[in-house]
Amino acid sequence: MNLKHSHYKLQEINMKEISQNEYYQKLLEQITNVYQQGRQSAVIAVNSHLVNTYWLIGQYIVEYEQGGHPKATYGKQLLERLSKDLMLTLGKGFSRSNLQRMRQFYLTYPIRAELPHKLSWTHFVELLKIEDPLERSFYEKQTIIENWSTTELIRQKKASLFLRLAASKDKDGILKLAKQGQQIEKPEDIIREPYVLDFLKIPEPYHFKESELESRIIDHLQQFLLELGKGFAFIGRQYRITLGNRHHYVDLVFYHRILKCFVLIDLKREEADYEDVGQMNMYLGYIENEENTEGDNAPIGIVLAKEKDDILIEYALHNISSQLFVSKYQLYLPDREELKQLIEQQLNLE
Repeated sequence: MNLKHSHYKLQEINMKEISQNEYYQKLLEQITNVYQQGRQSAVIAVNSHLVNTYWLIGQYIVEYEQGGHPKATYGKQLLERLSKDLMLTLGKGFSRSNLQRMRQFYLTYPIRAELPHKLSWTHFVELLKIEDPLERSFYEKQTIIENWSTTELIRQKKASLFLRLAASKDKDGILKLAKQGQQIEKPEDIIREPYVLDFLKIPEPYHFKESELESRIIDHLQQFLLELGKGFAFIGRQYRITLGNRHHYVDLVFYHRILKCFVLIDLKREEADYEDVGQMNMYLGYIENEENTEGDNAPIGIVLAKEKDDILIEYALHNISSQLFVSKYQLYLPDREELKQLIEQQLNLE
């Protein structure tokens, strides 16, 4: 072995020793963390600056209009002229529609100090498309609570999440939902009616097996977790329970980080039956007695079916754990207008 080769071999050994050193690993971790935090802070700072800039542009436009300047009343012509001049000076990003959105931004959020700075400009663009102030307020709060990306916000708007949650509440509940977002404090707070599984891309009419429905959900687990809501962590599928030398299997098992409990979901291809309620109640008893550890609360069970008979389910649940729910799913987006009418009726009640 020549001296040059020996030198490189020694260097390689030294490098390996350094990489295996616990203090070096700690240094590597510190540098990685501070870099990632710095990069995230930079993105947040850029977004915040952009939001403030567009708010100020909207303010200048509105104040010009309100100042009674010549032709200021001709909003469309003003924005068209302004757009052409700004694009010549500053480049792209100042189309008439963008300027209109900035103007709308200022009018919708007139107090800059109250702007939710955790949201990016793309979030605000989607929020500004919502005409109803109650609905807009809900999505604003929920985006912050669940840290939704713009893509996730768009999906939840399309799936009418606010309308689905609000349709089952009274007037005070609807107003509270709009003001605070969905607060998770008890088992009922994680239940939705219906769950929308449009992301599975199962056409209707379509005859599928429950195992296929489960497999598709696993393939789209990230989107299913988004539909379930905040706090769910996936544990497993076909979770085995053994009683009296017989094996039973829960379709999907999650753990809810906020409620600190297991959540069991059984999927039903057609209508939920009283037998499904009894089976889920057995699963809940087993998990609570055999699987729960210190700090775990009583598990929650959800029978998720395509259809349900409300009266039959009411009697099937009689004197059964309040932690057991039967809810419907849909393979397509719900009828938005029907949901809006239900909520308007609730809000108009004296």
